[in-house]
Amino acid sequence: MMINTLKKTGLMIASIAFATGVAAQKSEPVKVVESKKERKVDVFIGGKPFTSFLYPDSLEKPVLYPLRTANGTVVTRGFPLDPKPGDPTDHPHHIGLWFNFENLNGLDFWNNSYAIHKEKKNLYGWIRTDKVLETKSGTTGVLAYHANWTNQQKDVILEETTRFEFSGTANQRIIDRITTLKASVDATFTDAKDGLLGLRLAHDLQMPATEDQKFTDDKGNVTIVKAGTDKVANGNYLTSAGKTGNDAWSSRGVWCKVYGKMGADSVGIAIIDHPQNPNYPTFWHARGYGLFAANPLGEKIFTNGKSAKNLHLNKGEAVTFRFRVVISNGGQTISSGQLNEMAAEYGKK
Repeated sequence: MMINTLKKTGLMIASIAFATGVAAQKSEPVKVVESKKERKVDVFIGGKPFTSFLYPDSLEKPVLYPLRTANGTVVTRGFPLDPKPGDPTDHPHHIGLWFNFENLNGLDFWNNSYAIHKEKKNLYGWIRTDKVLETKSGTTGVLAYHANWTNQQKDVILEETTRFEFSGTANQRIIDRITTLKASVDATFTDAKDGLLGLRLAHDLQMPATEDQKFTDDKGNVTIVKAGTDKVANGNYLTSAGKTGNDAWSSRGVWCKVYGKMGADSVGIAIIDHPQNPNYPTFWHARGYGLFAANPLGEKIFTNGKSAKNLHLNKGEAVTFRFRVVISNGGQTISSGQLNEMAAEYGKK
């Protein structure tokens, strides 16, 4: 009798644990809302704001901004669109999550911002979004758009078609990005440090400075952060190859995660590379001051000149890049084992 009771109790506990696990992984509904007048698309997951796709004429590229955890914590820097107290004000071109490159046909798309002097603007490229192709709500939310990579005269170098897929659970948010670039003229991505998928982290997720840091913005203003004076930053990096901290920069890996405390919450952001991408696995342009980027086309600087990766497209040719961004929060962030499993699954997609 007691044995049967224990068996029933054990089965009940197992059932409850299983049900709890399933509930924790249950997909939350995604709502995608376009506002043509404001030139933005808002994304809600589980009824809560997650991010917005912004493409006003005042921005030199389209961005996802801000990005939030499942409990609403903003994990991207506020400056320059919505500065928060204590926000670092370096690199005004670092806005939310973006995709561009430092040297395409000699033009710098990455560093373009409002801070560039008018007489120097001709050295910089512009990504102009001209059409939202699709929005869809559901278990997975979809946003697709078309944009042109142009010079200042609006001559088109590349046509971009990007598809975002958004999903989430009680403590996780996922962005799958598929971007196809088709050359309108012969186009060369000359190996450069600044690219390709970039994300600027909230202050808390920066690494604590171990030495004085000096930043000079595009207006020549100098900011110095003294080592040990920043009591907010507590982030760290970890790659699939086991590199941590500053050693993540210039290393290669299938994925890289930044993680830290934001209030009492453990927050992590991981970027996962896709095996079909050029130069897989990517190099990580992951900086302690808050820039978190995947750049497969920066091999020359990341290998100290031992090799280079120049990508050339003849007119009419195209290349596709795929990346997954995973934002987690809760008692602990997503583990290396879970990221390895997710990367394996994503690689089959």
